[in-house]
Formats: sequence, C-alpha cells, structure tokens
Amino acid sequence: MSRLRNKIAIVTGGSTGIGEATCHRFAEEGAKVAIFDVVAEQGARVAESIREAGGDAAFYKVDVSKEDEVAPAIEQVVNAWGKLDILVNNAAVTGVNKLAHDVTVDEWDRIFAINVRGVFLCTKHAVKPMMAAKGGSIVNFSSIYALIGNDDLPPYHATKGAVLAMTKTDAICYASFGIRINAVHPGSTKTPLFMKAGETYPGGLDHYLDMMKSKHPLTLGEPVDVANCVLFLASDEARFVTGSSLVCDGGYTAQ
Repeated sequence: MSRLRNKIAIVTGGSTGIGEATCHRFAEEGAKVAIFDVVAEQGARVAESIREAGGDAAFYKVDVSKEDEVAPAIEQVVNAWGKLDILVNNAAVTGVNKLAHDVTVDEWDRIFAINVRGVFLCTKHAVKPMMAAKGGSIVNFSSIYALIGNDDLPPYHATKGAVLAMTKTDAICYASFGIRINAVHPGSTKTPLFMKAGETYPGGLDHYLDMMKSKHPLTLGEPVDVANCVLFLASDEARFVTGSSLVCDGGYTAQ
C-alpha cells in the first residue's frame, strides 16, 4: 500500500496503544515514522518492529511538554529525512480523577502541560518546515468528551476541549500555507491502559468489557480502528478536509 508514500511523519506518544497502531499503519502505507515518547524502551521496540517488517522508523525520547526537547527533535527529523509532512499530536495523560474542588493547581497544570502545551509546542515547531514546503497535515487527538459531558476526569476533558479549539483556530490560521489541521475524537478503545483499568472493575475485566460494550451501538474499538481514521486525515485523500472533527466512537455520541 502507498497512501503515505514518500511522507515523513512524527507521531507523539507512539510507543503504545493508539499511537503505536498509528505508527504501524503509517509505515505500512509507506511513511517514514519518527516516534516521540518518554518511554524509551517501548518506543525503541516499536521502531524496531517497523523496521523488521520492512518499514522505516526512528525513536526519539521527547517530553512534549518541554520546548528544549521538542524543538531539537523536530529539527533532527527534518535534517535526517529532508522534510516533515505529517504531525500526529497523540501524547497525553489522563491525570487525576477528581472533581474540580479537589484538584490541586499542580495536578491541573501537569495535565495541561502535556495534553495542551504539548500540542502547542509540537505544532509550533512542526509548522515551520511545513510552511516552507507549502503543505502538511496535523492530526490532533481530542476526545468524545470535548463534545459531550461525563462525570469523571474533569481536568482531562478540559484539555481535550482546548485541543479542539486549537485545532479549529490553527486550521484557519495555516490554511493559506496549505497545512491542514484536524482532530480525531476516539471513544472507548481497547488500549492497554483501557484494559488495565477494566481489571479493577467490580467483577473483573469481563464484566467491565460487557458493561462498556452495552454503551456502544457497534462495539468497543480496537487501536487500529482509530489509527485508520488518523491515516485518512493524514493522507492526501483528505486534501479538502481541515478544521474538522472525525468522531470514531462506535456510535456512542449518536445516542
């Protein structure tokens, strides 16, 4: 397959879950993939598995909340591969599960540093080579909870609302440079983190999965299901799509 032939992509948070699946799908479609993550062992493993399958990938240990790590890493990618076509802002943490009156300022600032500042910093430094090349695609990970409310993880949901606003604004600001910026809004997806959370549910993982499946008209998603949505937005097939939200939630928000 060659939907991303000759494309250079950065995927943040690419060492596990949906990020890992995205890295593999991009490589399968011909992209060279730079994996940004703080988890060095897992990130290096993903890069190696892509190379073993005949693709091209490199791992960079990057904390997306720190500009002095983001800026040089993006520069290294461009210097190594000559350009940058795609940025996927996937790196995020869920943070504390507390109501607003119990959340400390440090807890609030920490999750915003990764989930929002990280998107800002990666976008800030990725758009520069894209502007010079008069084109590029950025895909930001928001959430269905930027679109609807829920009774858990208030700080996390606030960050995803911020990412959606940034997506729409940046899409307008950079359209004249041929840069497209879109958001994906995943629903419940069977990532390692999701499955681990299910193990603590009363009755165990099977009961948790049954409960969650009942809330989704289709079923729960697999990481590759979301990765395929990211692939479409990143590819030239979506050349007329910018500032948009692609909801991939098995029908959850349609109810």
